[in-house]
Amino acid sequence: MTRRSGNTPVNILANTTNHRIDTMVKSIVATAAVLGTLGVAVPVQAAAQEGGTFAVQGATIHTVSDGVIDEGTIVIRDGRIIAVGSDVEVPADAEIIDGEGKHVFPGMIDSFSSLGLTEIGAVAVTNDASELGRWNPHLNAHTAIHPASEHIPVARANGITHTMTAPGGGGGSGIQGQATLIHLDGWTVEEMEIEKTAAMVLGWPTLSTSFRAFAGFGRPAGGRSFRQAQERFDEQVAEMDEWFVAADHYRQAVASGSSRVPRNIQLEHLSRVLDRGMKVIVRANGWREIESAIEFAEKWNLDLVIAGGTGAREIAGTLAEKNVPVILGPVQRLPQGEDTAYDDPNTLPGVLHDAGVEIAFATFNSADSRTLPYEAANSVSWGLTKDAALEAVTLAPARVLGVDDRLGSLEVGKVGNLIVTDGDPLEITTEIEWVFIKGVPSDLDNKHRSLWEKYDNRPARRVTTTTT
Repeated sequence: MTRRSGNTPVNILANTTNHRIDTMVKSIVATAAVLGTLGVAVPVQAAAQEGGTFAVQGATIHTVSDGVIDEGTIVIRDGRIIAVGSDVEVPADAEIIDGEGKHVFPGMIDSFSSLGLTEIGAVAVTNDASELGRWNPHLNAHTAIHPASEHIPVARANGITHTMTAPGGGGGSGIQGQATLIHLDGWTVEEMEIEKTAAMVLGWPTLSTSFRAFAGFGRPAGGRSFRQAQERFDEQVAEMDEWFVAADHYRQAVASGSSRVPRNIQLEHLSRVLDRGMKVIVRANGWREIESAIEFAEKWNLDLVIAGGTGAREIAGTLAEKNVPVILGPVQRLPQGEDTAYDDPNTLPGVLHDAGVEIAFATFNSADSRTLPYEAANSVSWGLTKDAALEAVTLAPARVLGVDDRLGSLEVGKVGNLIVTDGDPLEITTEIEWVFIKGVPSDLDNKHRSLWEKYDNRPARRVTTTTT
């Protein structure tokens, strides 16, 4: 397995005649065999109840893909949308929901989260979002998702019906593993699964001097010059490149049919991204890092998506020209950089959208996934159109992740993931009244609601008075 010792590269894929898998890889293979993560898995049929016929009648239906239908009806049967429009015949066996005064929207998707991987951030044993080591292309978030996470029903109750849950919560450069696309309902991860392997996640090196001056005084210990930072950055990119060279060589060796090629589980999984065989999501923020990632993706013909992209406005034209989508993190944050405008997080989505860049919103979190619609809403006041904001949490992320043939809009044939509300789901005052996942109404009870009910119903305080 290849590593870099100092500035000396170590050969990753040795001659297949005398090559043997080192101890680390043997350990990985043994562990993976126990966990059942070897090879390319065939999607498991969900065991959840997917059946019945439901119709929402007389509602305002926001299809996202084809405008708004006033006083429309949408019908779901066996998990799929079978009819949507203003003149729809409702099947006799349908359970009818009165939609008068209500609105129907596609269920929202958190494009990059740690739902099911992180429960309590401060308690290490409840966190499976990151793994030891920097090179983990063989690891899949699917194996670590906890369906009983308290965060899942909280997000679901606010209209989030599916998410891409991804490894790499600790950040840093390296190959962080494979992300999984899931429904936010199900007893087991197999029931929740949409795409077991939705994308490979890379943490791109950061071009940083680690220098933060305070009020212009002094230079903290550990700071480096820009030249040193550039050298370090180039070394880390070269190290990433070595892994891809090795994966390409491994793929060619396996394709040759030689029986002397020892199995390498890491390179086997990494080779799947070559020639656009799998989405590659690169976590990068600075414009130089994003530009470097684009060059790398072009070299290896990768199906690239940028995640983070706080500095993307500087190269918005390049992103649009190269057709590279961006999954944006929360806009309710402080600007990054000493010279960054105060409103940069809020205006960035509108700038990218106007430049022709495909954008999607994400929380990159677990506990905050429920706030996804408000991240989109906060950008509307700063230049992003209302329609674009809604699309950026529904159909756009489905396109980015390559599942828009099944999810993201209200169209015949698509999965019945939808929400029924009393208003705009991007507004914080809106109530989510029904959530359908795979065509079945989902339970809206959650820990936040139960705590609110508990304390809302607490006994009145008894005031005692004394007289003298």
